[in-house]
Order: sequence, then structure tokens, then C-alpha cells
Amino acid sequence: MIKMPEKLKKSELKVTGMHCAACAVNLKKALNGLEGVSEADVSIGTESAVISFDPEKTDINKINETVKRSGYGLLEDEIKIKIGGMHCAACSAAVKESLMKTEGVTSADVNLLDNSAYVKFIPGAAGEENFKSAVERAGFAYEGPEEERRPDIEEVLFKKEQKERLLRVFTGIGTAILIMALMYLPAEYPLPLKYILFVIATPVFIYLSVPIFRAAFSGLRNRNLNMDVMYALGIGVSYAASFLGTFGILLNTEYLFYETPLMLAGFLTLGRYLEAGAKGKTGTAIKKLISLRPESAFVKKNDHFEEIPVESVISGDLVMIKPGSRIPVDGTVLSGEAYVDESVITGEPLPVRKTSGNNVIGGTVLTAGSFLMTAEKVGKDTMLSQIIRTVEDMQRAKPPVQRIADRVVAWFIPAILTIATLSALVWYFVLSATPLFSMTVFISVIVIACPCALGLATPTAVTVGIGRGAELGILIRNSEALEVSEKIRNVIFDKTGTLTTGKPTVTEIFSSGIDEDELLALLAGAETGSEHPLAGAIVSFAESKGIKPAAPENFRSVSGGGIEALADGREVTAGNEQFTEDNGFIIPPEIKENLNRIQGEGMTTVIITTDRKVTGIIGISDSLKPGAFGAVKMIKDMGASVSMITGDNALTALAVGRKAGIEDIHANVLPGGKAEKVKEIKKSSGFTAFVGDGINDAPALAASDVGIAVGSGTEIAIESADIVLMRDDLYDVGAAIQLSRKVMSRIKLNLFWAFAYNSALIPVAAGVLYPLYGITFRPEFAGAAMMLSSVTVISLSLLLKNYTPEAVKEGRKIKEKRIKD
Repeated sequence: MIKMPEKLKKSELKVTGMHCAACAVNLKKALNGLEGVSEADVSIGTESAVISFDPEKTDINKINETVKRSGYGLLEDEIKIKIGGMHCAACSAAVKESLMKTEGVTSADVNLLDNSAYVKFIPGAAGEENFKSAVERAGFAYEGPEEERRPDIEEVLFKKEQKERLLRVFTGIGTAILIMALMYLPAEYPLPLKYILFVIATPVFIYLSVPIFRAAFSGLRNRNLNMDVMYALGIGVSYAASFLGTFGILLNTEYLFYETPLMLAGFLTLGRYLEAGAKGKTGTAIKKLISLRPESAFVKKNDHFEEIPVESVISGDLVMIKPGSRIPVDGTVLSGEAYVDESVITGEPLPVRKTSGNNVIGGTVLTAGSFLMTAEKVGKDTMLSQIIRTVEDMQRAKPPVQRIADRVVAWFIPAILTIATLSALVWYFVLSATPLFSMTVFISVIVIACPCALGLATPTAVTVGIGRGAELGILIRNSEALEVSEKIRNVIFDKTGTLTTGKPTVTEIFSSGIDEDELLALLAGAETGSEHPLAGAIVSFAESKGIKPAAPENFRSVSGGGIEALADGREVTAGNEQFTEDNGFIIPPEIKENLNRIQGEGMTTVIITTDRKVTGIIGISDSLKPGAFGAVKMIKDMGASVSMITGDNALTALAVGRKAGIEDIHANVLPGGKAEKVKEIKKSSGFTAFVGDGINDAPALAASDVGIAVGSGTEIAIESADIVLMRDDLYDVGAAIQLSRKVMSRIKLNLFWAFAYNSALIPVAAGVLYPLYGITFRPEFAGAAMMLSSVTVISLSLLLKNYTPEAVKEGRKIKEKRIKD
């Protein structure tokens, strides 16, 4: 007789990637073929799958794998939840493990610094109740989704926790001092002193140890050896020995050290108090960014402006911005004029003038004037929201160097328990030490060992460093970029829009066999259909001279070469030298001579043909950005070589390169060849960064070891980059590399001290110096040393808050000098 499952589980899951009815049929067949699935129905209309399955034979994860193998995907959602009670790397590892075991969860990252977890899950398979159960199962407090917790509520809760910790510290250490005074002061008491000490210490011990023992039992219940288990063991053994000594059970009054568990618990709580306060400071940059979000906006409704919540603003709304107020969303100035302080986004200290047609950024402040703007990007799409999300993602990410600490933390506690046990046994059985000394060694080793410093070494430095970068207008978008940036040996610059302003203007025109105005009218007409910056410069130049462009037709553009069109019925081509010659045109000596002269002056040239004859040249200048030469020199001084890639001709490229101080020039590189050229330079130069700003720079940004996009660049370039510079300042390229190097050096320093602390003090606690120098650690002093290790690591990381790269300082000097001049 076949046993039927008592209860089938039914889930409705959203499917991505289906295009037609055949997709639904194929997926349905695959799901029904999975063992444990009783019935699966897939609908292309609702893009969903309703699945009944036996949870004993299959689960959502196996269903997800089947969907992916079939060429589709299950829709994923994400949530950031807050968690209470985490203290060390072992705590965060336990929470992550519990969340990952939750059915429907595809990934989970736990951030010890802001006590949160970022969970990706499959809606319909997992939800908030599942996350709550997972967190509580790991022994910690579930405090709900982050968006449901107002910052002021979080601040109130934090202050309450800190106040409770401080009360425990004073109670524990104060009582321990009282006990030591009673033990050493010559006085007579109505009862034996041991009973007085017992009565004083016991209620305080219970008050201090309950949270520690509760966390330890939760860890053990989940087969997780966390630091609370170690602390509980240390203070538990010392109190138990004192208790047994008081009542003469196995031990005598020699074992009375009631002050030790109280001092240990007090120092432990003090350490957590200081850690929590310091960890709170590591996230000040992100808190500052979040505080920039305005709560309301003045929006035009029915011919008048009314104040509405900023969440209610939609794209297309007309928004009035008054002096001194924050701009609520991203958009474009419609009318009016004002000066806007954009320092919170770009790090630029001087207010920027905004008039009709200029873009404005949400979160920035009007310092003078007012204007009417059109809302374009709202909610999660604003630049401020994207920056916050980028910084949060990066602060949560782990650079590869963190893997070292993670591996150590994984075996650290079992190793310490082994060392403590062996040390005590060796002292007692081999070295004939007293049971009291052996037990003291055991407790000291357990208490002094601390993986917290190892666990905090990397995330605290990353959090503070990335936050500092955001304040300076430098967004580091992935953790690998941190490590690679310190190894960079070559920086490659794109020319147009990166080294140069990207705003070309016509500075010279030469015609042969045709009137100059007629040539310009034909050329402007032909270029009307082009979106290239050079075309815009030509059309603008013609309009500025009052010349009406000829009527265009049959426009055709050749990427990286030029254009062909009919203008007033006449054949016109315009392009570079290679394009002109490839089309079979012979450049006359007179034009060739002027072409070489104009190119030698650093101008970009456009050769024009009309009616199958070369009839003229346009010389276009794109000026070098201010500070380009100094920025390049600084990068060279940092030990890196500098190259430039451009689609421009060799003469123009060499002239621009010479002005910028770059010797390694790669000219005539078409957009499609930039990525290959970057790979070629990487082979000869080593780790390489590419700096660009345009759509055609995206492949090259991706091909380099570190892609750096300047803030004036396109969204495609920025999305392809590892580092985004919010300001259009080339000194920030060097600043980004210097910041990355500083963060990595601080991570290494933190790891050194964390390893050195444990390597040096654990043997001392084990008693290796006692035979020669009589030096050992009392458990309470070991507790104090344990506390100081974590505080030292966090303090070293906090020093990054005041770090300003030399490149930023130099850039500011150049800018101030330019303003004075």
C-alpha cells in the first residue's frame, strides 16, 4: 500500500523570462517531472506557477533549480531587517547560517556594524515570519524591517540599551571593588566573611550574567560556539568555584574570588558598551546621507502650490524650491535662478549657479534665489537614494582579505577551548601546580581570547572608509576595487570628455574652391542628423554666424569615421582623414598642409567634401580640463604610469597628451577597439585602471581591473564602473586610489593588531612566562585586555573619518588659486 503524504504544500511563485505559451508548457512539464511535485500549473498570463508538492521530498530551493535549468527564473525580492543582541563575528555567522537554512531564502548578508541583515528571497516561499523565526532560532532578537523603524526610534532604543549596559558596568565593577575592600580591610563582622561575600555577590552576579547565559544557551541550542559560551564558561566557573568554597563542597575558602566573575562580567559589558558606541560612529556617513532626504515638497496642484510628503511626488510634477530649503527630488530647472550647495553629493564646497535647463539633485540646498523645477527622478531612483544604496551595499560587502579573518574565526573558539583545557591539565598534572592556579589559567585563556577584534577589523575600516569616500564625492561600488586599487600600476585616460571638457567649439575653418559661408551651410545641414558632440559644435557655430543650415536628407553615420548626406541636394561628407581616404578622396596639397598645421595645434579636424571634391577643413578645439596636468603628475608620483586612448588622429592626440603630461598615446582607436587596447596595455603594464565618461567607454571600463567613471559621465558608463567620481575633477582619480590604499592599509593594520593581540596574550594567559618571570594574568585583567582589543581595532578604523587624500587637498588648492586669479 502506497503511503500518501499527509499534507501537501502549495505555493504560488512569480516566474521571469517566459515569452509565450510554449514557455509555460515547457516549464510546467519540467516542474511536474520533479520528484515530490504533485501538481504544477504555469500561466503565461499571470507569469506565475502554482505548485503543490510534498515538503518531505522536495522544497522551494529544488523547485528554483528546476526553473533555472529550464531557462527561466523565479522573481526575487529583498528586505533589510534589524537584529538585536549580536556582539561578535560568531553571532553574525550564526544569524546568517540560520537565515540561509530558511526555505525560499536565496542569499543573506549580515552586517554586525549596524545590526542588520540584507535578505534576498522568493516571495510566496518565504516572508517576514520566516525571517523572524530564523533570527530567534539563532538566539537573537528580531526587530523588524528597517523601513518600519524610524531613525529616531532606533536612536531611542540604542540609548536605552547603552544606558542599561552602563548600569551593569557600574554595578559589576563597583560591587567587585566593595568585595575586595571587605576582604582586605582589617575589620570584624557579625557573620563569617565568606557568607557576607556570598550574599553581596550572588544577586549582582545573577543580574549581570543572565543576558550572557541566555545568549550562550541559545548558541549551544543551535550548535553554535559563540563568544557568549566562552564568557559564560569563564564567569560561571569562577562563580561556581567561589560558591563551592563558601560552603566547603569539594573546595575550601582558598577558592573565594567572588570579585572575579563580577569584574569579568563588568569588563565584558563595558567592552560591548564601548564597541556599540564606536560602531555607531562608523556609520555616521550613511546616517548623514539619509538625513538629507527632505520630508515634504511644494508641488503645484490645481493652479496652486501645496506641501505634500516627498513620497507622494511623482515624475512630471512641478515643484517650487524656496531659499534655504532642500531640493526634494532630482529634476530640471524650469524657471528662475539660484545657487545650490551640492557639497553633500559631490564634495564641491562652492555653491553652483542653476538656471533654466540645468539639472538639480535631491538633497542639495538652495543658498540663494529660488526656482521652479520639473521632477524627473523620485523615490528610489534619485541620485541620493542610489548613493545611499551603493554605500550600504559596499559597507556590507567583504573584500577578499576578509576571508582570512573569516577562516580564522571559524576555528578560533574550538582552538581556544582546546588551548585552555590543555594548559590547565599540563599545569596540574605535569607541572604540579595547584588546582586553583590551573583553574585560573583555564579561565584567563578563555576570557582573554577574542575573535571580535578579528571580525571587526575589516568591516569597520570598510564602513568608515567608504563613508568618508562618499563625503568626498568618491563612490567605491565593489569590494574588489579596494584591494585592486592599491596594486594599480597604470592609469588609462579616455580623451574627449575625460581629459578634455567635452564641449568642443569651432576655432578654425579653411575652404578651397567654395565660399566659406556656403561650405558651412552645407556642412551644418549634413551634420543636423548627427548626435556627435563635434556635429553639435559645427551646427552651433553656423547658427552663431547667422548661417541657415541647408536642408538635409539621406543621412548616414559611420561609427568612428564620419557622416554622409545630401544637403540642398548636393553630396556632402565630413569625417577624419582615414574616413576621407577610405571613401576614395584625394586630399589636395594645399588642404593637406593646413590639415597638418591645425592638427599640430592640438585641434580635432573634420575634412569636408562637396560634390565628390575635398573642399575644406574645420578645426575644433576641446580644451583640457583645469588641473589635468597636475592630476596626471600626481598619479605618476604615486608610482603609476599614465596612458591615453582616443579615436582622434595622432597629431591631435599627441598635442593634447603633451599638454596633459602623458607620453604613452594610443590614437585612432575606434570605440569598439578601446576594450581590446585596454587588455593589451594590461598585459604589459600590470594592474590597470581606465578612466572614462561616455557610452562608448563602458566596454573599456569593464575590461580594466578598476573602471573609474567621472561624475559628468553617462549612466551606462557609471553602471560599468567600479568607482564613480561625483565631481568632474581629475584630481579625484588620484584621490580614489589614495583612499583605497588607505582603507586597505588600515584593514591590514587592524588585522595585524587583532592577530598580534591574540598571539601574544593567549600564551601569557596560559602561563608560559610564569616559570621564568612569575607573570600570569588574573581573569579580571584578562577581561580588561579582551575589551581593549576590540576597542583598539574600532578606534583605528575611526581615524579614517578625518582622512583627506593628498590629491583632494591639491585639487582644492588649484581651484582656490583659479578662483582668485
